[in-house]
Amino acid sequence: MTKTGILIEIENDAVKETSLGVMTAAAGSDIHALVLGKAVDGVKDKLAEYGAGKIVNISVSNDLSISPDLQAQALAAAVKKYQFDNLLGTASTNGKDLFARVAAILDEPLLSDCIKVNIAEKTGIKSHFSGKTFAQLKVNTSVFLCTLRPNSIEPAAAPALGEVVEFTAQVSDPGLMKIVETKQPGQGKIDLSEASIVISGGRAIKSADNFAMLDLAAEKIGAAVGASRAAVDAGYAPHTIQVGQTGKTVSPKLYIACGISGAVQHFAGMKTSKVIVAVNEDKDAPIFSKCDYGIVGDIFDVIPVLTEKL
Repeated sequence: MTKTGILIEIENDAVKETSLGVMTAAAGSDIHALVLGKAVDGVKDKLAEYGAGKIVNISVSNDLSISPDLQAQALAAAVKKYQFDNLLGTASTNGKDLFARVAAILDEPLLSDCIKVNIAEKTGIKSHFSGKTFAQLKVNTSVFLCTLRPNSIEPAAAPALGEVVEFTAQVSDPGLMKIVETKQPGQGKIDLSEASIVISGGRAIKSADNFAMLDLAAEKIGAAVGASRAAVDAGYAPHTIQVGQTGKTVSPKLYIACGISGAVQHFAGMKTSKVIVAVNEDKDAPIFSKCDYGIVGDIFDVIPVLTEKL
């Protein structure tokens, strides 16, 4: 049986569901849940429920939160200590950053932002050419490093022992970078990249103030709010919530596109959504050839009714 380390992301003292999906992707191997510099008492039961045979609490002599370089050094040390065959994580902002650094430290190739993975064969499937094709990539490596797109794997319980072990990494900070401030999204805001439901507005939203209409709908269903590039370029929304080829890639269970035409650049950022719903007054909009459900109508008529029904 291969040995797999899973980098666990914790938010508000709870394991992110996206990390549980990564654990499911590694089912069948000896899973070690790796927690960097956070208390594990409150999350050990959840990690054990989803397949963690061991939960490794990784610490160093310094504060791990001050430097991604130090975090990467500690993670690489854990790979060597426990002789992992595989190291998996979420292709979140934090995951992409850390795994690139770990790959450099270990001098191993990295598959990033995969939608499927086979750790036995060391292969991953990735979206290429703005989502027009999918490529299966195989690497020849002693340690298989891979990050998975958030929500690409549905979490499934697989109870395991969940033994907690402590590991103090004997590493030092190279001093290349220091985090001086971390700004979190507004209270109650859901991370767009990891949201299970996303509702996005396009140019037809007409103004920044009108995004409040989408905010109301999002609150009813626990969704994150996104925007097309056209809406961002028009100044209706910040780039931080742009979905598409030049924005963020999302893979929610439900994606609701409001007044979005469905250009290939936008589709590239949400193609792997499980269910796509489109609302557009143009019956010939390209989005209708790509969605599961479509409503031909003015978003200012449809969305308030949708919100009321929700």
